Amino acid sequence: MAAAQIPSLYEPINEYKPFAPGIGIVDGPFEYLTIAGVRLTLPFTTRMTVVKLDSGDLFLHSPVAFDAALARHLQSMGTIRHLVSSNQFHYAHIGEWSRAFPEAITWASPGARQRARARRIDVQFEKELGSAPPAEWRNEIDQTAIPGGFFGEIIFFHKASKALILTDTIINLELDKIDQPWRLATRITGMYHPRGQLFFGMRLPLLLQRAKARAAMEKILSWHPHTIILSHGRCFETGADQILERLFYRALQEHRPEPE
Repeated sequence: MAAAQIPSLYEPINEYKPFAPGIGIVDGPFEYLTIAGVRLTLPFTTRMTVVKLDSGDLFLHSPVAFDAALARHLQSMGTIRHLVSSNQFHYAHIGEWSRAFPEAITWASPGARQRARARRIDVQFEKELGSAPPAEWRNEIDQTAIPGGFFGEIIFFHKASKALILTDTIINLELDKIDQPWRLATRITGMYHPRGQLFFGMRLPLLLQRAKARAAMEKILSWHPHTIILSHGRCFETGADQILERLFYRALQEHRPEPE
């Protein structure tokens, strides 16, 4: 592939970027999806969210590939304490960070342990995540579990900044960062900027588990987030309530009362 055809990243990568007081993001390098041992030629962008808790501990959500210079910068901000996998796809680099920071706690989302074992990824999880926030961060971060079958996810909400933190539930890819034929596939699924869309792999499971999905979505809407941080694609820095209402409408509409 000629250099001019290589999609751009969210430069600069491997640098902490403040998003709001107490919370920031780190854009990582491209990665490639592997299915049944076959690496697809689809590059996707990666993003880690970093929350500094009142204790001075750092909460690293969906860690990107370990980078020594980045790690040193984060150490200057606080103590790297929580390495968080939000679903069974966003765990692959937790082992790297854990080996560099053995005092950090590794948190497994449902299915992450089994997937890591099956793929022989060297990571040891210490604690489990569920729909309720643990004592370590419940005063500052709320959470819920949204069903999605194989793609189910733990969703987090940073209370102070009113930022919703997602990995794969919503995708908002920028088409100029994708080569063909993936650009066309992304158009077909609707998962592209500026509107974004629910991840196509979650749509049928959400319909099949409508009651659980509705409960999770109602809780997310009750938080009234201002912004949405995404792992893949451009974040939504404004209008989060309207975006969520639009994306969740199909799952919720049959259960809303009729107007009088």
